[in-house]
Amino acid sequence: MKTTLFRLLLLFPCILLCINCVNPSTKNRDHLVFRYNEAANITTLDPAFARNKENIWGTNQLYNSLVQLDEKLKIIPDIAKSWSISEDLKTYTFILRNDVYFHKHAQFNTKDSTRTVVASDFTYSFDRLKDPKVASPGSWVLDKVANYKAINDTIFQINLTQAFPAYLGLLSMRYCSVIPKEIVSFYGNEFRRNPIGTGPFQFKAWEENTKLVYRKNPIYFEKDKNGIQLPYLEAVAITFLPDKQSEFLQFIQGNLDLMNDIDSSFKDDLLTQTGKLQPNYSDRIILDKSPFLNSVYVGFYLGNTQTPVQNINLRKAINHGFDRKAMITYLRNGIGTPALGGFIPMGIEGYNGEKGFYFDQKLAKKYLKKYVQETKDSQPSIRLATVSDYVSLCEFIQRELQKIGIDVQVDVMPAPTLRKQKHSGKLELFRASWIADYPDAENFMLPYYSKNFTPNGPNYTHFKNKTFDRLYEQSFMIPDLEERKLLYQKMDSILIAEAPIIPLYYDEFVRFTQNNVSGIPKNPQNFLFLKTAKKTIRK
Repeated sequence: MKTTLFRLLLLFPCILLCINCVNPSTKNRDHLVFRYNEAANITTLDPAFARNKENIWGTNQLYNSLVQLDEKLKIIPDIAKSWSISEDLKTYTFILRNDVYFHKHAQFNTKDSTRTVVASDFTYSFDRLKDPKVASPGSWVLDKVANYKAINDTIFQINLTQAFPAYLGLLSMRYCSVIPKEIVSFYGNEFRRNPIGTGPFQFKAWEENTKLVYRKNPIYFEKDKNGIQLPYLEAVAITFLPDKQSEFLQFIQGNLDLMNDIDSSFKDDLLTQTGKLQPNYSDRIILDKSPFLNSVYVGFYLGNTQTPVQNINLRKAINHGFDRKAMITYLRNGIGTPALGGFIPMGIEGYNGEKGFYFDQKLAKKYLKKYVQETKDSQPSIRLATVSDYVSLCEFIQRELQKIGIDVQVDVMPAPTLRKQKHSGKLELFRASWIADYPDAENFMLPYYSKNFTPNGPNYTHFKNKTFDRLYEQSFMIPDLEERKLLYQKMDSILIAEAPIIPLYYDEFVRFTQNNVSGIPKNPQNFLFLKTAKKTIRK
């Protein structure tokens, strides 16, 4: 491992030299090349397999879908310039642009080595997405689709099996990108490393585990508000240093333009206790923190009547028995927002500002006293399962709850073991997180709908509430987001009242950029889009 890392560090200056020589006709091209490191590596450039952050980031630069999201997760046009939805909320009709071209490739066998995107390309792309032989992890986005078809070259229609107002958001996912049949047929399984899309950048070279280079797409269709064609950059260079310390050093030295997230081993070097940038970096680094659609929580398993957590008073005593604000400040350097409300996080329509799970030891002891009176259990003891990355959080809760008379045993186990036991209902309490797949708060209510009990769905707590279920089903028939948001907030209030979970914090993403970088949009899904990114010459 050390030998590989040493070789990569030796190669780094050579990689940068190679990248900066993309266009030798210009003396200084550094400010037109955007560079970042992907420590987790990129395994594929095929959008059908864009399941994790690193592959999504890599493919975001290469492809387009019917619709896209703005910084506030509002659905806006992409290849579809407009659309209509039927009264029964089941039929979506998209009108496509006629000026979107695939990246140039000889296999198109045309004068310009390219062709326009037509509606039948989406038919092919969706057929491939759900093809069992392809085995895409994103095939589920078509589960609610009855059929789809190209009406003509510029009209594409999707029919759902049932109303689902959040469906437009699913279509913005990278899985739903348009790809050309000719190229996929030509490369077969090797399409993963020979991508052809429509995006602002096009594939140039990939030395797996070492570097990946994109070039500007000269025929990209999007323009900025001033009519200037995007993207502004000439190239994107991605390296794959696996060690976060090495990535940090390269960023501090100015060899990388962006560093996403922060490793615990050097967080104190960059951030103050309250989550601010350390003063010695403020003249050359920009810190961005923004809500991330991830709710970190502890779940109670309610499917076993023999455990103490079946009693709502004990669950409420636990929820009020520790200080989430102190936990975020001292254990996470201020990264994250204490979850004082329900399960829906900040950053998405439906977030519930209702004060629910605040720190109050007197109230916690009051609920604990009620528990003891009802159960005659004067010394409740519970077991909390977690993985090693979250031991400090769980031990913080453990210490705080011991002060009010609740004994907590922290069980540390490998992630696969925790996942298996959580699915099978063998864990009394378990630390977990829920990251949104699509930008609608329905995604955060899904794990508490009673028909989704594990192992048939993601309801790991086995929470069941008739009013919650009714509101959840009712939300499918409301197209207006503002009206739907009110239902989501009512459902979230039920979670506060019934306490099947212990919300810990609503996550934030932390992004560091050099101070000569601008124009990278922030969004609560933490997806990187570089089509509007700019770099200036650093003085």
